[in-house]
Amino acid sequence: MSLYKKSVKYVLVIAMMLMTVIFLQSCSSSGGSDIKTENPESAYLIAKSRYDKKEYYDAIEDFNLIKLKFSGSSIIDKAVYYLGMSYYKQEEYILAIYEFETMVKNYPTSSFSEDSRYMLAMCYFRLSPEYYLDQTYTGYALREFQNFIDLYPSSKYKTDSEKRMKELKNKLAYKTLMNAEMYFNLGNYKSAIVYYNNLLENYFETDYADDALYGKIQALVKKKNYDEARKEIERFEKRFPGSNLKGKVFSLKSNLQE
Repeated sequence: MSLYKKSVKYVLVIAMMLMTVIFLQSCSSSGGSDIKTENPESAYLIAKSRYDKKEYYDAIEDFNLIKLKFSGSSIIDKAVYYLGMSYYKQEEYILAIYEFETMVKNYPTSSFSEDSRYMLAMCYFRLSPEYYLDQTYTGYALREFQNFIDLYPSSKYKTDSEKRMKELKNKLAYKTLMNAEMYFNLGNYKSAIVYYNNLLENYFETDYADDALYGKIQALVKKKNYDEARKEIERFEKRFPGSNLKGKVFSLKSNLQE
């Protein structure tokens, strides 16, 4: 099992344990769900009605009861899906992840499977923090969006998934660029070039590729590696003819020709 899968599984197990404790406590203290019917479909309609009314806390109690009481019924897949959606609406993304994971693993043929996999990616997207923080969840979100597109290439969510992937990659690229510029400003041009190269190799399609190549050219000039700098200037002119940095690159090129 990969480190990614192990870490996700650990987080979800802890989240599920907490969710179970909270649910049992709510059942004992406030009566929990007030669903009395023994009919699975009727129970689902009651829970779904609360979800539609945006009564997400009550819907969570109802859908949890349905999971426990009607686990083998025909409505269990949509109950699990809307339980996940209830958590998502409450911004309880870790708990939502558990439910959407349950959906895609246990009910792959369900009509809610596609939506569940998309929402799984969306949960990680919502958990992705500002660029200067740890980007583990950003990586998870990218992985899940790519999995979704691979599985559902004609999905109505494809365009949105690609848009969000671009946003996430831009965030990672910007983080890499900031690291590169930090080393550049410290005069550690070798380390700066490592980060510029990392961005150019992994995030060339992002909005910060021209910044990285310009930064690399500057670092090469500082290191007096003029031949390599000229090669990178040529690459810049070919790949980024419309960049707002082309004037600065031209200035560096002119200085190297003197």
